[in-house]
Amino acid sequence: MVFSNAPTPQLEPLSRMQVLIAMGVTAVALLLVAKIWMQVDPMPSLPLHWQTADLLSGALIGLGITGASAILYRVWPQYRASADLYLALVLKPLLWPDLIWLGLLPGLSEELLFRGVMLPSLGLNWTGVGISSVCFGILHFSGRQQWPYVIWATLVGGLLGYSALATGNLLVPVAAHILTNLIASASWKVLHNQHPQEES
Repeated sequence: MVFSNAPTPQLEPLSRMQVLIAMGVTAVALLLVAKIWMQVDPMPSLPLHWQTADLLSGALIGLGITGASAILYRVWPQYRASADLYLALVLKPLLWPDLIWLGLLPGLSEELLFRGVMLPSLGLNWTGVGISSVCFGILHFSGRQQWPYVIWATLVGGLLGYSALATGNLLVPVAAHILTNLIASASWKVLHNQHPQEES
């Protein structure tokens, strides 16, 4: 994702620890929901098989999502403002090593729930992809000004759901999600030249 140096709206700043705790708590909550869902619904979850071809497919999808987001960022001002608002809130206090967690925690927990458990439970079909994608988009809602980001997350969820449906391997959307998060966060850090201070 490519980001400009345009000023972002003022937000109540979060500390590095608040962001890291929020990421951890959200990941654990999503994993718990997935676990409870699997107990309630006996439908087998989508498996994750380590296959090089599927890993590469996931990486290519992640690069495609990143490129599409960069284009959207340039041509849709509301999306640009929404993305800047969200990314400034989450990324500004984080240190470079923290970006690994930002890639891994949502990439694993969100994909396990939405594509690994919810999609097979709703049906490995277009209806399942649609409903799980809308739920994924809603997860990214953090205020009325964030609706463009919710639309984008829903579309991305649809693509990730389709990739899971087409390959039968959860590794594909997991790899795409992690890579997208890593590239977007690193790009934002570089372009905004952020150097948060260590907390005591």
